Amino acid sequence: MSEAPTPVRPAATVVLLRDEPGGVETLMLRRSSKGAFGGMWVFPGGRVDDDDRTDDDPDDEVPARRAAVREAIEECALRLEPHELVPFSHWTPPPETPVRFATWFFVARASDGDVLVDGHEIHDHAWLSPREVMARRDRGEVDLAPPTFVTLHDLAEAGTVDEVIAMAAARRPIPRYETRFGRGGDVQVCMWHGDDGYDTADATVGGARHRLWMRPDGWVYERS
Repeated sequence: MSEAPTPVRPAATVVLLRDEPGGVETLMLRRSSKGAFGGMWVFPGGRVDDDDRTDDDPDDEVPARRAAVREAIEECALRLEPHELVPFSHWTPPPETPVRFATWFFVARASDGDVLVDGHEIHDHAWLSPREVMARRDRGEVDLAPPTFVTLHDLAEAGTVDEVIAMAAARRPIPRYETRFGRGGDVQVCMWHGDDGYDTADATVGGARHRLWMRPDGWVYERS
Protein backbone atom coordinates (compact mmCIF):
# COMPACT_ATOMS: atom_id res chain seq x y z
CA MET A 1 0.00 0.00 0.00
CA SER A 2 1.39 3.41 -0.96
CA GLU A 3 2.00 6.00 1.74
CA ALA A 4 -0.51 8.81 2.19
CA PRO A 5 0.59 12.18 0.77
CA THR A 6 2.15 14.64 3.19
CA PRO A 7 -0.52 17.10 4.39
CA VAL A 8 -0.52 20.48 2.65
CA ARG A 9 -0.21 23.71 4.63
CA PRO A 10 -1.40 27.02 3.14
CA ALA A 11 1.26 29.67 2.62
CA ALA A 12 1.88 32.94 0.81
CA THR A 13 4.82 34.86 -0.60
CA VAL A 14 5.19 38.30 -2.14
CA VAL A 15 7.64 39.20 -4.89
CA LEU A 16 8.69 42.76 -4.04
CA LEU A 17 9.83 44.79 -7.04
CA ARG A 18 11.46 48.12 -7.79
CA ASP A 19 12.54 49.98 -10.92
CA GLU A 20 16.25 50.63 -11.40
CA PRO A 21 18.18 52.08 -14.37
CA GLY A 22 19.16 48.56 -15.42
CA GLY A 23 15.58 47.26 -15.20
CA VAL A 24 13.40 45.53 -12.63
CA GLU A 25 14.95 44.28 -9.42
CA THR A 26 13.38 41.94 -6.90
CA LEU A 27 14.14 41.56 -3.21
CA MET A 28 15.72 38.22 -2.36
CA LEU A 29 16.17 36.98 1.22
CA ARG A 30 18.52 34.24 2.40
CA ARG A 31 16.98 31.96 5.00
CA SER A 32 18.93 30.49 7.87
CA SER A 33 20.22 26.96 7.51
CA LYS A 34 17.51 25.63 9.85
CA GLY A 35 13.90 24.82 9.03
CA ALA A 36 12.07 24.66 5.72
CA PHE A 37 14.03 26.03 2.74
CA GLY A 38 17.14 26.20 4.91
CA GLY A 39 19.89 28.30 3.31
CA MET A 40 17.84 29.10 0.21
CA TRP A 41 17.30 32.52 -1.31
CA VAL A 42 13.57 33.22 -1.32
CA PHE A 43 10.94 35.91 -1.64
CA PRO A 44 9.42 37.15 1.64
CA GLY A 45 6.73 34.77 2.80
CA GLY A 46 5.58 31.99 5.07
CA ARG A 47 2.60 29.94 6.15
CA VAL A 48 -0.90 31.33 6.63
CA ASP A 49 -1.59 31.55 10.37
CA ASP A 50 -4.95 31.35 12.12
CA ASP A 51 -4.69 35.08 12.90
CA ASP A 52 -4.62 35.79 9.15
CA ARG A 53 -8.15 34.39 8.80
CA THR A 54 -11.58 35.77 9.56
CA ASP A 55 -15.02 34.18 9.39
CA ASP A 56 -15.93 36.57 6.56
CA ASP A 57 -13.17 35.53 4.16
CA PRO A 58 -14.78 34.56 0.82
CA ASP A 59 -11.88 32.32 -0.24
CA ASP A 60 -8.32 31.31 0.66
CA GLU A 61 -6.78 34.16 -1.35
CA VAL A 62 -7.86 36.77 1.20
CA PRO A 63 -6.03 35.30 4.24
CA ALA A 64 -3.07 34.58 1.94
CA ARG A 65 -2.85 38.30 1.16
CA ARG A 66 -2.81 39.13 4.85
CA ALA A 67 -0.15 36.49 5.48
CA ALA A 68 2.07 37.85 2.70
CA VAL A 69 1.79 41.39 4.08
CA ARG A 70 2.56 40.20 7.61
CA GLU A 71 5.55 38.15 6.50
CA ALA A 72 6.99 41.09 4.53
CA ILE A 73 6.91 43.19 7.69
CA GLU A 74 8.40 40.44 9.82
CA GLU A 75 11.12 39.35 7.40
CA CYS A 76 12.25 42.59 5.76
CA ALA A 77 10.40 45.49 7.48
CA LEU A 78 8.66 46.64 4.30
CA ARG A 79 4.99 47.52 4.68
CA LEU A 80 2.25 46.88 2.15
CA GLU A 81 -1.52 46.84 2.06
CA PRO A 82 -3.29 43.62 1.05
CA HIS A 83 -5.00 45.33 -1.91
CA GLU A 84 -1.59 46.24 -3.38
CA LEU A 85 -0.76 42.57 -3.99
CA VAL A 86 -1.54 41.07 -7.41
CA PRO A 87 -1.88 37.27 -7.64
CA PHE A 88 0.77 35.76 -9.93
CA SER A 89 0.63 31.97 -9.43
CA HIS A 90 -0.11 29.15 -7.01
CA TRP A 91 2.22 26.23 -6.27
CA THR A 92 1.69 22.80 -4.70
CA PRO A 93 4.68 20.49 -4.09
CA PRO A 94 4.73 16.77 -4.96
CA PRO A 95 2.88 14.42 -2.57
CA GLU A 96 6.14 12.81 -1.39
CA THR A 97 7.72 16.10 -0.28
CA PRO A 98 8.43 15.93 3.50
CA VAL A 99 7.02 19.43 4.15
CA ARG A 100 4.40 20.75 1.75
CA PHE A 101 3.27 24.36 1.47
CA ALA A 102 0.52 25.20 -1.03
CA THR A 103 1.67 28.73 -1.74
CA TRP A 104 0.12 31.80 -3.27
CA PHE A 105 2.66 33.96 -5.12
CA PHE A 106 1.82 37.67 -5.30
CA VAL A 107 3.72 40.54 -6.93
CA ALA A 108 3.83 44.11 -5.63
CA ARG A 109 5.78 47.31 -5.95
CA ALA A 110 8.01 47.59 -2.89
CA SER A 111 7.22 50.35 -0.44
CA ASP A 112 9.79 52.96 0.48
CA GLY A 113 11.98 52.20 3.46
CA ASP A 114 15.08 50.33 4.47
CA VAL A 115 15.17 46.56 4.31
CA LEU A 116 15.88 45.17 7.77
CA VAL A 117 16.40 41.45 8.46
CA ASP A 118 16.57 39.84 11.87
CA GLY A 119 19.77 37.83 11.42
CA HIS A 120 17.98 34.83 12.89
CA GLU A 121 15.35 33.54 10.45
CA ILE A 122 16.70 35.70 7.61
CA HIS A 123 20.47 36.11 7.34
CA ASP A 124 20.97 38.31 4.28
CA HIS A 125 19.17 40.20 1.53
CA ALA A 126 19.88 41.64 -1.90
CA TRP A 127 18.08 43.59 -4.62
CA LEU A 128 18.87 41.82 -7.88
CA SER A 129 17.54 41.49 -11.40
CA PRO A 130 15.74 38.18 -12.04
CA ARG A 131 18.37 37.20 -14.61
CA GLU A 132 21.19 37.85 -12.14
CA VAL A 133 19.57 35.63 -9.48
CA MET A 134 19.22 32.79 -12.00
CA ALA A 135 22.82 33.27 -13.15
CA ARG A 136 24.06 33.12 -9.58
CA ARG A 137 22.15 29.87 -9.09
CA ASP A 138 23.83 28.36 -12.13
CA ARG A 139 27.23 29.51 -10.83
CA GLY A 140 26.52 27.75 -7.53
CA GLU A 141 26.43 31.00 -5.56
CA VAL A 142 22.80 30.77 -4.39
CA ASP A 143 20.32 27.96 -3.79
CA LEU A 144 16.76 28.32 -5.15
CA ALA A 145 13.59 26.27 -5.03
CA PRO A 146 12.04 25.43 -8.43
CA PRO A 147 8.98 27.73 -7.96
CA THR A 148 11.35 30.63 -7.24
CA PHE A 149 13.38 29.89 -10.37
CA VAL A 150 10.32 29.65 -12.64
CA THR A 151 8.91 32.88 -11.18
CA LEU A 152 12.21 34.66 -11.84
CA HIS A 153 12.19 33.25 -15.39
CA ASP A 154 8.77 34.83 -15.98
CA LEU A 155 9.76 38.15 -14.38
CA ALA A 156 12.84 38.39 -16.59
CA GLU A 157 10.59 39.13 -19.58
CA ALA A 158 9.43 42.46 -18.09
CA GLY A 159 11.32 45.74 -18.25
CA THR A 160 9.49 47.70 -15.55
CA VAL A 161 7.44 47.07 -12.43
CA ASP A 162 4.36 48.32 -14.25
CA GLU A 163 4.93 45.66 -16.90
CA VAL A 164 5.15 42.96 -14.22
CA ILE A 165 1.91 44.18 -12.60
CA ALA A 166 0.18 44.20 -16.00
CA MET A 167 1.51 40.71 -16.74
CA ALA A 168 0.17 39.44 -13.42
CA ALA A 169 -3.23 41.07 -13.94
CA ALA A 170 -3.52 39.37 -17.34
CA ARG A 171 -2.82 35.88 -15.95
CA ARG A 172 -6.44 34.91 -15.34
CA PRO A 173 -7.10 32.37 -14.15
CA ILE A 174 -3.72 32.40 -12.46
CA PRO A 175 -1.42 29.48 -13.29
CA ARG A 176 -1.60 26.67 -10.76
CA TYR A 177 1.44 24.41 -10.64
CA GLU A 178 1.20 20.95 -9.06
CA THR A 179 4.75 19.65 -9.25
CA ARG A 180 5.80 16.10 -10.04
CA PHE A 181 9.37 14.86 -10.01
CA GLY A 182 10.80 12.72 -12.78
CA ARG A 183 14.16 11.91 -14.33
CA GLY A 184 15.56 12.42 -17.79
CA GLY A 185 18.61 10.19 -17.77
CA ASP A 186 20.75 11.37 -14.86
CA VAL A 187 18.95 14.72 -14.59
CA GLN A 188 16.16 15.42 -12.12
CA VAL A 189 13.16 17.09 -13.73
CA CYS A 190 10.20 18.98 -12.28
CA MET A 191 7.09 18.62 -14.45
CA TRP A 192 3.74 20.40 -14.53
CA HIS A 193 0.39 20.10 -16.31
CA GLY A 194 0.87 20.39 -20.05
CA ASP A 195 3.93 18.13 -20.14
CA ASP A 196 3.28 14.81 -21.86
CA GLY A 197 5.34 13.05 -19.20
CA TYR A 198 3.42 14.58 -16.31
CA ASP A 199 0.74 11.94 -15.69
CA THR A 200 3.27 9.10 -15.48
CA ALA A 201 6.12 11.20 -13.99
CA ASP A 202 8.22 9.87 -16.88
CA ALA A 203 10.55 12.58 -18.18
CA THR A 204 11.69 10.37 -21.08
CA VAL A 205 8.29 10.58 -22.80
CA GLY A 206 8.35 12.70 -25.96
CA GLY A 207 5.86 15.39 -26.89
CA ALA A 208 4.75 18.61 -25.22
CA ARG A 209 6.98 20.12 -22.58
CA HIS A 210 6.31 21.99 -19.34
CA ARG A 211 9.25 21.22 -17.12
CA LEU A 212 12.40 22.40 -15.37
CA TRP A 213 15.59 20.52 -16.17
CA MET A 214 17.73 20.68 -13.00
CA ARG A 215 21.04 20.06 -14.76
CA PRO A 216 24.31 20.32 -12.81
CA ASP A 217 25.62 22.92 -15.28
CA GLY A 218 22.48 25.06 -15.21
CA TRP A 219 18.71 24.84 -14.81
CA VAL A 220 16.57 25.14 -17.96
CA TYR A 221 12.83 25.90 -17.95
CA GLU A 222 11.13 24.44 -21.01
CA ARG A 223 7.55 25.07 -22.06
CA SER A 224 6.04 24.16 -25.44
